[in-house]
Amino acid sequence: MAKSQDKTYLFESMPILQAVAQLSVPMVITSLVSIVYNLADTFFVGMLNDPVQNAAVTLVYPVMLAFNAVNNLFGVGTSSMMSRCLGSGNYEKVYKSSAFGFYGAFFSGLLFSLLCTVFSGPLLTLLGADETTRQATYGYLFWTVCCGAMPAILNVVQGQMVRSEGSAVHASIGTMSGCILNILLDPFFILPWGLNMGAAGAGLATFLSNCFACCYFLVLARVKKGKTYVCMDIRKLKGLPREIVLGIFAVGIPASIQNLLNVLGSTLLNNFTAAYGATAVAAMGVAQKLHMIPMQMGMGFGQGIMPLVSYNYASGNRTRMKKTILLALSLVVPVMGLVALGYFLGAPWLISLFMDNPEIIQSGARFLRVMGLNVPFLCVDLLVVGVFQALGMGKSALVFALLRKVVLEIPLLFILNAVYPLYGLPYAQLITEIILVCAAVIMLKRIFRQGDLPLHPAGKRGT
Repeated sequence: MAKSQDKTYLFESMPILQAVAQLSVPMVITSLVSIVYNLADTFFVGMLNDPVQNAAVTLVYPVMLAFNAVNNLFGVGTSSMMSRCLGSGNYEKVYKSSAFGFYGAFFSGLLFSLLCTVFSGPLLTLLGADETTRQATYGYLFWTVCCGAMPAILNVVQGQMVRSEGSAVHASIGTMSGCILNILLDPFFILPWGLNMGAAGAGLATFLSNCFACCYFLVLARVKKGKTYVCMDIRKLKGLPREIVLGIFAVGIPASIQNLLNVLGSTLLNNFTAAYGATAVAAMGVAQKLHMIPMQMGMGFGQGIMPLVSYNYASGNRTRMKKTILLALSLVVPVMGLVALGYFLGAPWLISLFMDNPEIIQSGARFLRVMGLNVPFLCVDLLVVGVFQALGMGKSALVFALLRKVVLEIPLLFILNAVYPLYGLPYAQLITEIILVCAAVIMLKRIFRQGDLPLHPAGKRGT
């Protein structure tokens, strides 16, 4: 097949450093753009100086975070299955996996929208909206969730599927096009000199930008018809093999649970911090935003190499798979080490870029220094979890997620806050990730041994 030949050079023959760069650099850039995109609604709504409009964006945020559970279920699960099937040469399974992921995301998004629309009243109450904030919150919820759940979810899942076959640039263009359009539309829809819609305008901009990104991927699939394995033919769901559904869910469900546990951990951290007043919350919030930058870069890098690891595992090229993982580690550790050093030395200046308040700068710097030290360990752990997902080792990924949040980080928050009030909180994640790095090294050694890899879709073991 001509299209399979187009893909094999990248996965099988291209120098590993070049292949890793081609797959990961677009993902890292996309991650950085996404950080700006995630801050855009808050930034432009904040320009209104209206606490009601700001509250609307904040109150709906947990619902939008829940999108990631569906994104991980069908995006991470399907992309892993597609890459492994490509590596094993089972192209019909690639098509069927892609179709299942696409329609799973499509109908899940519609169901999400329907439920949130029907139960919007109780949902608004659950989110904390009162008589003052209810109208503005519903305006933002209507566009981002009631109308926008399906395109928001489908946009991410399509990007994951496109990347699984090595088209990292196209995946990044599709995702970034939506992000950039959202940033451009926000001021026009939100501010008084435009449509003056406030928070509802921010929601409308988000909805339109996600629709645009979805259209990009749909057009891309049409243009590349015959040259892509991304399939939207609903007939491929007929006679869908049980192992495809189980294979996708085996990776996707643990990834979804991991996302929900992360939300739980962040919520608890915020609740602990809130007990010390608004200044502490502001300082922790700024430190967390800065901490997200290298974390998102690390996640983008890890997601970028997943197709390469999956393909070579399934094709039996154990040597290339090992070299890819080791090269990724050799790049991540020193780069993130430099980031940690920069955060430690420049913490007060970095915090001052966001807040011109001496108390916030002092507290935020203390938080950021600890969070910065955590960055190299966290990125290594995220990379290893990405390897688990790439190999279809969903149970291992789930164990890591439970170990990270339930066994270590959440109990440590209680203990450290009691022993070292407030300033002990960021140490919970640092201690957790150091312990997990030790576990990650042990797991990688096991993965590199012959007998410890699960069966890939063709029913053979890598050699």
